[in-house]
Amino acid sequence: MQTTQRIIARMLIVSLAWAGMPATAVHAALIPTDQVAAGRASPATSRDRVHAFLARADVRAEMERNGVDPQAADARVAALSDAEVDVLAGKLDSLPAGGDFGGIVGAAVFIFLVLLITDLLGLTKVFSFTRPIK
Repeated sequence: MQTTQRIIARMLIVSLAWAGMPATAVHAALIPTDQVAAGRASPATSRDRVHAFLARADVRAEMERNGVDPQAADARVAALSDAEVDVLAGKLDSLPAGGDFGGIVGAAVFIFLVLLITDLLGLTKVFSFTRPIK
């Protein structure tokens, strides 16, 4: 019984330490008063925001990895209408700021459950608190 409590305590310590890690991809900017009063960004500002997003090194690397020419993407953004650029800039606002932390936790839980089930079936022996059902 004491071993089970120790294992649970260790798992809680690790999960709480992991949950306290800061997000690495957080970006913030000030909004000028005239844009707030207008209710939305001007088309020039929206276009600048989209171009600035496409100019980031991580975005360019991802585009090149997927076979997209960054200059062609810039040219396509320049060819968009103001309304289309506003929609695209609005979608940039809805992106998660800190990355996909939920995906990492979900993957860890999935791996834990797979190992637990294989331990219970007697296929592996990873956890000391399980007994095979054979």
